[in-house]
Amino acid sequence: MKRIIIFIFGFLGLASCAVNYQPREINAITVKEFKIDSVSIRAIQVINKHEVMYAGSNGDIGFFSDSEDSKLTPRVLEVKYQDSIRPNFRSIASNNKAVFALSIGNPALLYHLSDGKETLKYTENHEKVFYDALQFFDDNQHGIAVGDPTENCASILLTSDGGDTWHKIPCANLPEFEDGEAFFAASNTNIKTIGSTVWIASGGKKAHVLKSEDYGTTWQIYNTPIVQGNGPQGIYSIDFTDKNNGIVIGGDYSKPLENKANKAITDDGGLTWTLVADGQNPNYKSCVQYVPKTNGKEVFAVGKTGISFSNNGGLTWVEVSKEAYYAIQFVDRKTAWLSGNNKLGKLILD
Repeated sequence: MKRIIIFIFGFLGLASCAVNYQPREINAITVKEFKIDSVSIRAIQVINKHEVMYAGSNGDIGFFSDSEDSKLTPRVLEVKYQDSIRPNFRSIASNNKAVFALSIGNPALLYHLSDGKETLKYTENHEKVFYDALQFFDDNQHGIAVGDPTENCASILLTSDGGDTWHKIPCANLPEFEDGEAFFAASNTNIKTIGSTVWIASGGKKAHVLKSEDYGTTWQIYNTPIVQGNGPQGIYSIDFTDKNNGIVIGGDYSKPLENKANKAITDDGGLTWTLVADGQNPNYKSCVQYVPKTNGKEVFAVGKTGISFSNNGGLTWVEVSKEAYYAIQFVDRKTAWLSGNNKLGKLILD
């Protein structure tokens, strides 16, 4: 286990532009590191401040706890398909009854996990198939998965029965994509759901935000000013603090130190986006998440270039660690879990 403590001074004393928001005093940000051998972890599902589940690159779906009082023993379920294929999982989600994990590549494999057993709920065979992210809506009955185009639209799977059955939306019901537009399986956070509304962020040839307000039945598509035009450019992660205010982050994976046109915010539900901290840090990041119950002002972004923090909704940022992580997911205002290459992490705000 590795512990990193970073003290934040002047930055957290900055006045916020929000009338009713006063930045809280954070004396230290602690990152505890836990080694997980031989697995790249880009998707996590938090349980509580001591327990987390993860989906890994070598067919592993694991449960981890840092508490000696945990009622469950940390364990790993090794999933194999047709006895020889180990799925590369980049997505995991829970509907509070079961856990679901989705693989990238051909064939696409979506598993239901309960009581330590896995059941294959959906499979798709296509030379272009590549699923990137999976989430459930607030009602826990509706779920959505998104993948790269196999035709001229996004690949989107929906469920309305808690994940028991899944169906793919036909392209006739979706916005058309340009050739070379796709998604990134970087952190399982290019999907965000609130109520019956969902936003999905794309990249590559174009960096769009797709939006549906009826559980994925009908869709709109909106332009963003995020860097775009070729494969590794675009939006890697999206989050909303309410139905109006959201943030996207990404950049160019092949040029991770660049910080031009890689962060933007919206206050109209995703219709329009405004660049923030343009030409300033943070640079390329694979995941952005609001801290719960901070009025949309405290935000963390993580990636292979380190961990950054904003206390004014993303307008300005400070680097708090150079440690590389792919994803972050908060439990509450003080605790978040992180995932990376051969490791999990736990971030604590004191």
